[in-house]
Amino acid sequence: MTDPARLKIFSGSSHPALAKAIAQHAGVPLGALRVTRFSNENIKIKIDENVRGCDVFVVQTSASPLSDHIVELLILIDALKFASADRITAVLPYFPYARSDKKDEARISITARLMADLLETAGADRVLTMTLHSPQIMGFFRRPADQLLATPILKEHFRQGDLSNSVVVATDAGAGKIAGHFAKRLHLPMAVIDKRRVDDSEKAIGVDLIGEVKDKDAIIYDDEIATGGSIAEAARILRDFGARKVRVGVTHAVLSGPALERLRDAALDELVVTDTIPVADEKRRALPNLKVLSTAKLFADALTRIHEGQSVSAMME
Repeated sequence: MTDPARLKIFSGSSHPALAKAIAQHAGVPLGALRVTRFSNENIKIKIDENVRGCDVFVVQTSASPLSDHIVELLILIDALKFASADRITAVLPYFPYARSDKKDEARISITARLMADLLETAGADRVLTMTLHSPQIMGFFRRPADQLLATPILKEHFRQGDLSNSVVVATDAGAGKIAGHFAKRLHLPMAVIDKRRVDDSEKAIGVDLIGEVKDKDAIIYDDEIATGGSIAEAARILRDFGARKVRVGVTHAVLSGPALERLRDAALDELVVTDTIPVADEKRRALPNLKVLSTAKLFADALTRIHEGQSVSAMME
């Protein structure tokens, strides 16, 4: 059974609403702390309650201003470590620098690995995250790490409607594995968009489609939406190939740069994301077909299992 006296959940400033919801589902109050930002941009964090011998979870996602939130997380973990917390788990709904997972250019940093090293150095004993951009990131950790998937949350949403004429679509071959997992969970067929670079620009264009979408309801499934280019291009080619509806389900709503304009112009029938990243009110107003699903209960169940020494992977099975 969960011991409320030993289980502590603290929130950084990146997504306090999600941290509060996780704590409510876990049945414990949020831990008390004070964050002071000085005029020289230094940060001081004071833990305002006793954490000696406690099992502590720190919730901090990757959201703007990203660098400030990374430093705040490291300082918070360090403060808890030297306040004699027994174990510290960094709960990172959207892992920082998740796309920087390989050395695809000379003389660059594999920054996702650096983030894993910094968390360990700061004092994190383990990491809990959701839907990494590449599974290989799990290999960057030298401490225990658990990856949750938003598949159960998104699956339940789409199952509320009629799926008899639906097909799951991967935006490219690289997204095929995650989209295939989703299609299997929903017992649906799958299609994959063939994207090519047709000139010297960096923009990839959909040129073909593997699978059948004509007169069907297409559900594009991916791990994140950043600038919206892949989703908009996928929606275009699906319409060209005769899809009746185009719906989208993704985990991380980064929505950076021209994303809002691109997604509006894509005329999507539905855009479903989770709250691993806070979605500002102006973004919600700009995208009337946007629906944000909560991950709080899934994270609360996972951290409760970690606290009680139970399997987290069993949740995903």
